[in-house]
Amino acid sequence: MLRASAAAAAAFAALAGLVAAGAINGIDEWAVNHAMPGARFTGGTSSLVDAVIPLHHVHWHGAVHIAAELVTLPAAFMTGTLLLALCCLRLGGRRAAALATVYVVANVIEAVTKLTLTRPPLHHGHLHLAALDSSYPSGHTIRAFLVAAGVALAWPALRLLACAWAACAVVMLEVGGFHVPSDIAGGLLLATALTTAAAAWASPSAPSRACRPSSRAR
Repeated sequence: MLRASAAAAAAFAALAGLVAAGAINGIDEWAVNHAMPGARFTGGTSSLVDAVIPLHHVHWHGAVHIAAELVTLPAAFMTGTLLLALCCLRLGGRRAAALATVYVVANVIEAVTKLTLTRPPLHHGHLHLAALDSSYPSGHTIRAFLVAAGVALAWPALRLLACAWAACAVVMLEVGGFHVPSDIAGGLLLATALTTAAAAWASPSAPSRACRPSSRAR
């Protein structure tokens, strides 16, 4: 698991470099113009309040956009935080500590990366999409991954439903016009890197001496 974590972290960093260099702009701009039926682009930027408060200043339009807003709502910052807190209360112990740590670290890395990484401009026609200049990685994708993992751990009977929701949420982030493919891929890589590292830390250690056969038995 530690090797998988290191590989995902390296891929996240490599993708960040490609995004900053504009090497992925062709794919992202194609998605903007052909794979976002629920988007209504204005060229403006979102505020910190918009990022923190769910559905703040949302301009409802069209069935696809409405579905995207509602499906991805559990992955918003406030709702995602509350859901992860419930999961941690349910789990308790080492697994709760690991899940909480991953959530905090993931949000910090997301914020720092967005503050320091600016991609070359993306356009919808002639409109510069300023909101996407610093949108790598997708925080909604990270939180969808972590909420699904937390629910699956805390309530195993809901694990298939949680995974299905997370997959649907990731798709709706794209078709709803919230994030381009590189943002979503970066979110998935970062979440994978952190959760696999946490799983290695939280997994049971080697058998204790009390469980090992005695030298006489051997």
